[in-house]
Amino acid sequence: MAHTDIVATGLAARLPGRLRPYFLLARLDRPIGTWLLFLPGLWGILLAGPPPGEALRLLLLFGIGSLVMRAAGCVVNDWWDRDIDRKVVRTAGRPLASGAISPRQALVFLVFLLLGALLVLLQLNLLCWALGVSSLLLVALYPLAKRVTWWPQLAMGFTFGFGAPMGYAAGTGRIDAAWAAIYAAAILWDLGFDTIYGHQDREDDALVGVRSTSRLFGDHTAPFLAACYAGTAAMLALAGWLRGLGWWFYPMLALPAGLLARQVVALDIHDPAHCLRLFRANREVGLAVGLAILAGWL
Repeated sequence: MAHTDIVATGLAARLPGRLRPYFLLARLDRPIGTWLLFLPGLWGILLAGPPPGEALRLLLLFGIGSLVMRAAGCVVNDWWDRDIDRKVVRTAGRPLASGAISPRQALVFLVFLLLGALLVLLQLNLLCWALGVSSLLLVALYPLAKRVTWWPQLAMGFTFGFGAPMGYAAGTGRIDAAWAAIYAAAILWDLGFDTIYGHQDREDDALVGVRSTSRLFGDHTAPFLAACYAGTAAMLALAGWLRGLGWWFYPMLALPAGLLARQVVALDIHDPAHCLRLFRANREVGLAVGLAILAGWL
């Protein structure tokens, strides 16, 4: 059976036929993407250290926002890539590539999602309004990166990692050095795990001319991944130091660092299903980082 990232079983299989393509287009069959968009926001909010009630409010808003914006990002990505996706085994069944949803229907769905995201954004402070609007440029341009650069995973890092500075700004109402450090950590983390993800399509990407760090580094991905993840750990430690977190933060940071190191050691770029499992394992990494930040406030 050909490797695919579409999960048409479970809830997707029980939905009415007209709704199922939208469910799949929004990637609601694969919540890992929503988690990976939400977790940098979790880091930023926890690093900001607002009162517990405000922290819970922000986490709820960021959870909803992550769900909606991840779906919107998928619509934009699949709209731009619909012709490429038809030529790649893993993505050929996506609703836009397969014709289950027309480009016009996808754009209407995108407007609906962006209106939902706007309602969430309006619950945050003015600084977040400005940051949120600026993030739309990243969402729009990210799918184009693979056509012009070997580093689309870096563009993905700037886009998916944006929750970290947004969460920090929502909790503190300011931009400072800790804001920059936590964003850098999220960017490097995303660059690493998306390079793993890209190895699922490496051969097909070469045939259709799509560029990626997965193709760029190839058999040398493990050292590159180690550098990305080492940078992630270093930037997290710097963010904690700049924010004045307590000493418990640093030994607790060993847990996510160890989980990241395990990915480097276990990486097999020639096994697409294994790459997908390593990619999904980053949910636990992100939660472990949040736990370390919480420990730093004790």
